[in-house]
Amino acid sequence: MKIDAKTASAQTLTICKTAPVIPVLLVENADTAAALGQALVDGGLPVLEVTLRTKAALDVIAAMADVSGGIVGAGTLLTPQDVKNAKAAGAKFGVSPGATDILIDACEAEGLPLLAGAATATEAMRLLERGYTTQKFFPAEAAGGAKALGSLASPLPQITFCPTGGVSLTNARSYLALPNVVCVGGSWVAPKDAVAAGDWAQITTLARAACDTLCTPV
Repeated sequence: MKIDAKTASAQTLTICKTAPVIPVLLVENADTAAALGQALVDGGLPVLEVTLRTKAALDVIAAMADVSGGIVGAGTLLTPQDVKNAKAAGAKFGVSPGATDILIDACEAEGLPLLAGAATATEAMRLLERGYTTQKFFPAEAAGGAKALGSLASPLPQITFCPTGGVSLTNARSYLALPNVVCVGGSWVAPKDAVAAGDWAQITTLARAACDTLCTPV
């Protein structure tokens, strides 16, 4: 079912409002996917972005789609085929590092809400022209961090951002304090060593700590 930009942005914003952090996940082994997803959901982070950077990614999305309470999305969407594959695997939303008309058209055609990336005012304005009012600010730290993102709030108050790229528990609050930020994306809640070891208790603890810390008023 097709989706228009306004509807896509509204759905993406609703997803982004679910929790203060969207875990950005690079998973090599699909056998760990369900347990990893459940550990994050149990810790209070139900929105899960699985990046399409491993051979197992689509299988990971399929496994996490069955996790109770989880909302799984596909990150690093680059091509229309990525979009089709992600939707078929069970992704409920998509995330891209940037945005092209071809990619946006593909997401709209597949009915996949897109959190498209922008790093500059011009890129953000181009997405706004397409009707996308919920965007990803990427790469956040390399693009100037919270100070740069905050400077976009006055001239572009229509846009709400999810910054990712270099975001951690240490600097997440500086982003979340901004009027144009709804949540952040980060990988620190699912460190590679904990995933490799199957230490789901540690991941749940990290997720809960992120919720407890970042849900507290700044």
